[in-house]
Amino acid sequence: MSIGTILLAAAVLGWLVWGRGLRPGRAGRSAAARARQLRTPLVRLAELAGVSTVRGRQAAQYAAGAEGERRTGRLLAILRPLGWTVLNDLALPGTRANVDHLVISPRGVAVVVDSKRWDARYRVRAVGGRLLHGDLDVTDRLRGLRHETATVARVLEVPVFSLVVMHGAPVDGGALIFDDIYIVPADSAVPVLRGIARRHRGHGRDLGRRAARALKPYGRN
Repeated sequence: MSIGTILLAAAVLGWLVWGRGLRPGRAGRSAAARARQLRTPLVRLAELAGVSTVRGRQAAQYAAGAEGERRTGRLLAILRPLGWTVLNDLALPGTRANVDHLVISPRGVAVVVDSKRWDARYRVRAVGGRLLHGDLDVTDRLRGLRHETATVARVLEVPVFSLVVMHGAPVDGGALIFDDIYIVPADSAVPVLRGIARRHRGHGRDLGRRAARALKPYGRN
């Protein structure tokens, strides 16, 4: 392959990515950075000595979350060649929070996607209006996702759906809809997203471009 061909291919790729308003945002970037921040030299020394610390446990949680987001990011990347906009690790306007992933179908159906990496020994299920992981009530762990979805909907001025991609823990019945939030195992995420896009009215082919302009990668605003 000639140098000219390589340069032409690079230019086309740049146009496809940047011309559509997409900007780089690595899945799990902010969670991984927070894990590194918490794992200070003293924390690492304690870990080497087999001593558990609050910061060490928090760092482990952030690191696990970052890995879950990276796995979800790799799954969602499958949608890009199909014309979807896929944005990762976005700053939530007006807060210090972030959105794990935002995907928008070619016709403009928007879904905030949240990654969870929970213990595979316990099943996720809905019982009596509560969400359980094994016997643990985890209903409140969806509060952040609800807030993120509402904020993104306000910024984009369109309805936005919510989906949890579950890594590790099995989901009762293979999928749940809990309080209007889709909860699915990782291997079902892409088919479910495509199903949501088919069933609902889109809000224009330029919505992905608008989202990329309005929502900045975390830490770069």
